[in-house]
Amino acid sequence: MSSRPLLVSISRLALGLCLATSVSAARADEMQADSAAPEAKAADLPSALTPQILYQFLLSEIAGARGNLELASQGYLDLARKTRDPRIARRAAEVALYARRVPDALEAARLWSALEPENMQAVQMLAGLLAGGMGRLDELEPQLARILSRSPEGPANLLMALNATLQRYPDKVEVQRSIDRLSEPYLKLPEAYFARAHAAFNAGDSETALRLLEQALERKADWEPAALLKAQLQQQQGRVKDALAFLDAYRAKNPKSFDAHLAYARLLASDRQYAASRSEFEKLVKLAPDNGEVGYTYALLLLQAGEPAAAEAEFQRLLVLGKPDPDTVRMQIAQLQEEQKRTTEAITSYRAITGGAQRNTAWIRAALLQARGGDVAGARAELAHLRQSYPKDANTFLLGEAQILREINRPAEAYALLDAAIRKQPDQTDLIYDRALLAERLGKFDEMERDLRRLIKLKPDEAQSYNALGYSLADRNIRLVEAQELIRKALDLAPDDAFILDSMGWVLFRKGDLTAAYESLKRAFDLRPDPEIAAHIGEVLWQMGRRDEARKTWQDSLNSHPQNEELVKVIKRFSE
Repeated sequence: MSSRPLLVSISRLALGLCLATSVSAARADEMQADSAAPEAKAADLPSALTPQILYQFLLSEIAGARGNLELASQGYLDLARKTRDPRIARRAAEVALYARRVPDALEAARLWSALEPENMQAVQMLAGLLAGGMGRLDELEPQLARILSRSPEGPANLLMALNATLQRYPDKVEVQRSIDRLSEPYLKLPEAYFARAHAAFNAGDSETALRLLEQALERKADWEPAALLKAQLQQQQGRVKDALAFLDAYRAKNPKSFDAHLAYARLLASDRQYAASRSEFEKLVKLAPDNGEVGYTYALLLLQAGEPAAAEAEFQRLLVLGKPDPDTVRMQIAQLQEEQKRTTEAITSYRAITGGAQRNTAWIRAALLQARGGDVAGARAELAHLRQSYPKDANTFLLGEAQILREINRPAEAYALLDAAIRKQPDQTDLIYDRALLAERLGKFDEMERDLRRLIKLKPDEAQSYNALGYSLADRNIRLVEAQELIRKALDLAPDDAFILDSMGWVLFRKGDLTAAYESLKRAFDLRPDPEIAAHIGEVLWQMGRRDEARKTWQDSLNSHPQNEELVKVIKRFSE
């Protein structure tokens, strides 16, 4: 269960606390309108008016009216220092904020608060600026204490906002101590315990956080934020069964708590109880048919359950609803249509995606399907047109064309296409990487190694090139010590990358360390059940004498990926 919805809702509460930290558009317009007239209002002027002060005041007003906010801000701040008049200090703080001169605003707010310590607007402005990371926590804390004690609505909502208000301070343990002190006068309120629990959670003290949440729930048993955070903490501690039992009991007592029902359904999915989760999401869709997030998750669970028709119907409903992002939904529909060999429909759906990060991927996929259907020339012409129409994405579409040529077994043409582009853009790393892979496929190993070593120089902190070169050496069973070092470097940069773990397993296999090879490959497969990783696991098991396990590994993967060439080739080799 994600903490994001809960934490976002809490952070919104911080708005009330920090409202005075910014000048609204209306206030800014009012400020400039006031400044347009050279005559200053008497109420804005210090009581001890001198010609010099009047001159500086008018100069600052006129500067603001003419849009020279830097000069206006400097003038007001200097005037506030000289006069120590709270009205001028306030004006200096507001103008500095509008001019985005935050250090000047902070100085003016400090002065204003010192001159009018009982003025809550001054206290709120100072607290907001300090909460933005402009001052020390020990300076902010007394300001927050004053706001809590003087809030006309009471301290409850402000207690809930404390953690969001202090989120910019990096020392979470010190923030926890500060919130403990601030909440001390309000321990009759459940919000005080929640604030403490949230601070403990942020500081990594989950046991204390859980204990404090129990105390909050003792004071307010049906309180949803505390219940959701408690379940989240239980899940993070690995106590998923406890979290499920708690949420189940809570929602039974609070049947109208939609968020608790949603958290329970998500937690079932994270525990891989997909059938139960799907049942819960089905109920949630009926309760909230306009909730796109719920509907989208339900559709994905239908897909996982092997019900593509029902999943597509739900995706189509969401598309009409316009929630969530329509292009995200279209991508799911297009992929589903592609899997069902409904190629014409899939192409149409892919091409209907018009925005976001998925657009280029979708359009390339449409061209690839067009090429697989036999219209290679049309697909290439479409990608050439896209390169002309979207010059910033030209290389992405060029790589798409190279991918098409690879898939239809014309690697030499793909190599020539990229080679010509690299001559014009010699440092384009994506193009160089794909050319290196094509060079390997064409048996141009010296050129492949040259490209990969150049990439390592251009981007020494990226794992991909180390891994590609190391795997190529291991796969050809040459320079195995160097291959292992390259792959180890890649793993240092990306320790949980399944394909790099697969490469490490393969080089260990080549070196004869079958046990270590199997462990690395198994970890890779657990992270990503890819058919080529399954092919490698089977080979290692075969050499270990565990041939029935090898056959089962291959067959299980083949059932899911019947067209994978590498897997089919390995099974055929060991069946002969």
